[in-house]
Amino acid sequence: MSAKLKKSLLYWLMLSPLVVVILFPFGVMFVTAFRPREELFVFPPRWWFSEFRWSNFVEMWEKTNFGQALFNSLYVSIAATALGLLLSIPAAYALSRYRFPGKSAYRTFLLMTQMMSPIVLVLGLFRLMVVLGMVNNLNSLVLTYAAFNMAFTIWMLQSYFSTIPRDLEEAAWIDGATHFKSLIKIFLPLAVPAIAVTSIFSFINGWNEFVLALTMIRSSDDYTLPVQIYSQVAGRYQVEWHHVMAATILATVPVAIVFSWLQKYLIRGMALGAVK
Repeated sequence: MSAKLKKSLLYWLMLSPLVVVILFPFGVMFVTAFRPREELFVFPPRWWFSEFRWSNFVEMWEKTNFGQALFNSLYVSIAATALGLLLSIPAAYALSRYRFPGKSAYRTFLLMTQMMSPIVLVLGLFRLMVVLGMVNNLNSLVLTYAAFNMAFTIWMLQSYFSTIPRDLEEAAWIDGATHFKSLIKIFLPLAVPAIAVTSIFSFINGWNEFVLALTMIRSSDDYTLPVQIYSQVAGRYQVEWHHVMAATILATVPVAIVFSWLQKYLIRGMALGAVK
């Protein structure tokens, strides 16, 4: 056995307790989602089940309005990510390419906002949405999520943009391209890894956010997935845990798809950011 293989096995052995702790809740979730209802609370507890109950997912979809909640979460997360990027890219480009009064203070402000939890601002945001007439409106979540994602997105993108040589843009200007055209045709294609990284984080933040969605949305038809899953547990005399776990498994699928699709850009963007 080579020394490299021995070292790899040693590392995996050291990490195995952590792996078990991380994967254990997912294992319980998976087993509960496919377990027949009558086997949920047997004593002594069994770690396996007598059959794969695929009908749990069908029943959950029909009884909990899961399809509408899935659409709501997709709309909010995608729209907030797109709006955040649309506003953040010009700001990050200006921070990386131009000098202006207050630039250092603005960078510090962006960093400080990352230390503040959205929960602190829930009351103020709710009163603002009341004034705008946007309570119980999915667009209130789109605007709020985009605003909170912008600080991270601008900070991340401006660091990456600074690594792109200015000579490439200047060469395009000499050839007659406008500043806007050089930004679209030359600059942004080179920044795809960084844009992918920030898109993934923005999407996941919007997908998983719970407190603001619970505060802003009152109608069950407009619930996002975290609130919809929570509603299956809160205030219920009897909780259908097999439905809750089935919904939770399905809620993780879109995030896994997005992450797998953009994984190569994620690794490349984080690596280049680390070098920077």
